[in-house]
Amino acid sequence: MDFEKAKATPFNVPNFLSCCRLGLVPVLCYLAWNGQARLFLACFIASLATDFLDGLLARALNQATALGSKLDSRADLATTLALPLCAWWLWPEIVHRERVFVIAGLGAYCGAVVFGFLKFHRLTSYHTWAGKVAAVAICIAAPLLLTGAAAWPFECATPLFVLASLEEIAMTVILPECRANVPSFWHALKLRQQSQSGDSTPE
Repeated sequence: MDFEKAKATPFNVPNFLSCCRLGLVPVLCYLAWNGQARLFLACFIASLATDFLDGLLARALNQATALGSKLDSRADLATTLALPLCAWWLWPEIVHRERVFVIAGLGAYCGAVVFGFLKFHRLTSYHTWAGKVAAVAICIAAPLLLTGAAAWPFECATPLFVLASLEEIAMTVILPECRANVPSFWHALKLRQQSQSGDSTPE
């Protein structure tokens, strides 16, 4: 077997983890609807773990693929949209208390998704540095919020999440075509300049 082709196969561990995270979304919804708070939190933490591990393993094992990037983005979208609803079913008082932060974060994220669909007719998969920092912050803050341990980490993480989403919107505006794994607005600007100069090879 050709090793380089084997590394590029879509059947790899990172893609499997992304599929698991996607598959956990209906499980999370079922548990929340039935008031199973402890099981919900356990599955939610497992989902966060797969989100952390899939990208890490994709880079470490050199198994990053276009399909993997799409699966990761779709799993992120499904989880992000399901989480506020699940939290409302289980902890309505917490969601109501933190509604400004929940609406701000969800609104910014949905705005970035909508902009991507309007321009490129697909879900973007930038996986920016700012997005990764914001995701880590949210992953730490959300369980603390939902367990009643502390609300301030979530309130501090939400502005990071909003800024990361605004950066993605700006990147969508300037990029001439949909590109995956663009680390920052600066990289998107370089890609735009290369496209305008006729050089399609990214740095």
